[in-house]
Amino acid sequence: MSIKNTLSWLGFLLSFTFLLAVAALAQTAILNVSYDVARELYKDVNPAFVAYAKDKLGENVVVNQSHGGSSRQALSVIGGLEADVITMNQSPDIDILVERGGLVDKDWRKKYPHDATPYTTTTVFLVRKGNPKQIKDWSDLVRPGLQVIVPNPKTSGNGRYTYLAAWGYALINEGNEDAARTFVTRLFANVPVLDGGGRGATTTFTQRDVGDALITFENEAISIQKELGADKFDVVYPSLSIDGSAPVAVVDKNVDKKGTRKIAEAYLQFLFSTDGQRIIARHNFRPRDPSVLAEYAERFPAIKTFSVDEKLGGWAEANKKHFADGAIYDQIVVKK
Repeated sequence: MSIKNTLSWLGFLLSFTFLLAVAALAQTAILNVSYDVARELYKDVNPAFVAYAKDKLGENVVVNQSHGGSSRQALSVIGGLEADVITMNQSPDIDILVERGGLVDKDWRKKYPHDATPYTTTTVFLVRKGNPKQIKDWSDLVRPGLQVIVPNPKTSGNGRYTYLAAWGYALINEGNEDAARTFVTRLFANVPVLDGGGRGATTTFTQRDVGDALITFENEAISIQKELGADKFDVVYPSLSIDGSAPVAVVDKNVDKKGTRKIAEAYLQFLFSTDGQRIIARHNFRPRDPSVLAEYAERFPAIKTFSVDEKLGGWAEANKKHFADGAIYDQIVVKK
């Protein structure tokens, strides 16, 4: 073989090797748009999924995440934030992506188990150590002079669950809508500041030392107690609270445009796997897998709950009645 041919052959081999290396290093990046309080959960889920995708799917994956008040996050996706998956704490923040521009398939609930909710949580109270104000149930939160920290129900799913949990508690115990409205009005009269999301409310209560009680999701309350010290805060479980199942969906319009459907679907499926469920439980969300829930049973005391569908007419009705512009929540806040 001539020197010229040899050099040509070597050049081909080098080019081919380079292309193989580039292909091996090629990565698929997806974006998970989620709500405030799930930030730490997905910081652990993402590297576990990346390892799974490499080992089981032969794919190099990068998972990026975006967090904020859930309703604001949904509006950001509508406004152009190119989420591959959306992981919210209430179904309306996924349904709105169906209604506005067909970003998500209308049958998204059927794509994964448990109506596409890999975990659930509930609303509890975080109080100062020793519970100096003796806050034991929802009725204690409406006492005059008490300060209660709640994120804004207009921008935060966490805040919306708090509002509806209080409404449902009063409705079930008093038996009529007028009493429920009066009760929730009294509760929000005790709210000195409305942060945009659950994490902002946590900061107000734990770092700014504002308020006698923080109403938040169980997972957030347990995490705060562990991270900032069991000597600073206690978790209080009310007699009745709300079921907070957290829905997930692929943002179909975006993944089809970006060519990321395979990885996006696998990412959500991973949340329902045993490994995914254990990560969920470690972050104090209640997993769907009964065996994993049994492993972590000590973390999750029994609590009586109701769902929005069971007691409040479903999310569509609840949103229209309570959170639409000019609806009951706005009326309560205006009078505050």
